[in-house]
Amino acid sequence: MAKFLVSGGAGFIGGNYLHIMVDKYPNDFFVCIDALTYAGNMETLGPILNKPNFKFIHENICNREAIYKIFKEENFDYVINFAAESHVDRSIENPEIFLKTNILGTQVLMDACRKYGIKRYHQVSTDEVYGDLPLDRPDLFFHEDTPLHTSSPYSASKASADLLVLAYHRTYNLPVTISRCSNNYGPYHFPEKLIPLMIQKALKNEPLPVYGNGSNVRDWLYVEDHCTAIDLIVRNGRNGEIYNIGGHNEKTNLEVVKTILKTLGKPESLISYVKDRPGHDLRYAMDPTKIESELGWKPKHNFDTGIQATIKWNLEHQDWIQNVESGEYMNWLERNYKPKEKKDA
Repeated sequence: MAKFLVSGGAGFIGGNYLHIMVDKYPNDFFVCIDALTYAGNMETLGPILNKPNFKFIHENICNREAIYKIFKEENFDYVINFAAESHVDRSIENPEIFLKTNILGTQVLMDACRKYGIKRYHQVSTDEVYGDLPLDRPDLFFHEDTPLHTSSPYSASKASADLLVLAYHRTYNLPVTISRCSNNYGPYHFPEKLIPLMIQKALKNEPLPVYGNGSNVRDWLYVEDHCTAIDLIVRNGRNGEIYNIGGHNEKTNLEVVKTILKTLGKPESLISYVKDRPGHDLRYAMDPTKIESELGWKPKHNFDTGIQATIKWNLEHQDWIQNVESGEYMNWLERNYKPKEKKDA
């Protein structure tokens, strides 16, 4: 039996990882630590809360004393760090919390790993650490050795954490791996992000806010495929290595929005173009050749199948969506998604 610490497991990707792995590996034990900030939701963990190989601890990874106590008591074999502030717009509004959680929180976890010993520490990162690619060069992709070139406080905090992880590997010989993924989507996605936000807006016949002209391109990765990749890396990846995880599903934001509207039978007249995000990256595109060749990973979902499954899940879980949509969340949307001001004729 192996024991896993999964930090940030009440969030979107961490929650999906736990749903899959708790059932897939009944002989392993999974401990979830989550601070339960606005994007952490205990309802996400509902399906596994009573499983015999699962335990939840309400704690912040920045609390060094508490984290050390947990490590001492639990004797982990593997640590997977999903815990992060992850929304670019929020990082522009308030960078400080991103630096605390994403950098200092990572340091606390790795210091605990050094003190109490683990077989591997895995850092869940993002393609945004690479910056962006030009829209007119579809032949270009991010590789694991692509230089880091961040565009937002969020991506800068994640890049900083990645460098810290690699430094701990070299300086202290801490066994580590890093995965950098493209844009995830799927069940339990907090409804401030593009796909769940557009689904909910369309269902309510409300304007769908699209930044700029909607031409920004993202490589979309169904969350289940991402979780499968992480599992392979943690168990079979090489120490000190970075693995890119991509879905081979590049779409403009406008294409994504139009697909959602078409599937729900809603008119494109609901699209509302809003002022573009500061420093908005143009295109992300991952080359996952390394993980495919070394670990045999392939995504099972293309965008067509993944988006249909995601829309279906949202339709069937409106109670979860409604419970997530707190007053604070709605106030934040009002502040950040304002229609473009019309110029006088």
